[in-house]
Amino acid sequence: MNADVTDSPDRSVAEHVRRYLDTDGEDGFLEGGVTNLILTTVGRKSGTRRRTGVFFGRDGERLVLVASGSALGAPTLPDWYLNLLANPEAEVQVRAERFAVRAHTATGAERDRLWRLMTTLAPLYHRYAATARQEIPIVVLERV
Repeated sequence: MNADVTDSPDRSVAEHVRRYLDTDGEDGFLEGGVTNLILTTVGRKSGTRRRTGVFFGRDGERLVLVASGSALGAPTLPDWYLNLLANPEAEVQVRAERFAVRAHTATGAERDRLWRLMTTLAPLYHRYAATARQEIPIVVLERV
């Protein structure tokens, strides 16, 4: 990933991203008891590359994200998710490994199965769901 990237405006997230990148995930891969990756999307309005840290799970070779945002009861979906809806091509760093991915939002039985996976990994998502104004999207990232 190159230098023309804007990090999250959330100071704690930006600090997490810096620690992760500086150590190839040695510091930051396991954050909050859950595995984390660095996700770089293209801003849907600005076209600027945007970088953030996101909890993730694995479904075989696929990576799974929960688009709940970082604030309990947040009224809007996270920007990274809205960016992926506009442009599903993104970049990921898992520990020291960096690669391109294509995202899709899981639906139906796939979403139900992946929701169970993610709430097993991070039971906190049940609290997010209880306060959400809509169904929380589950995002699947596949290597391209």
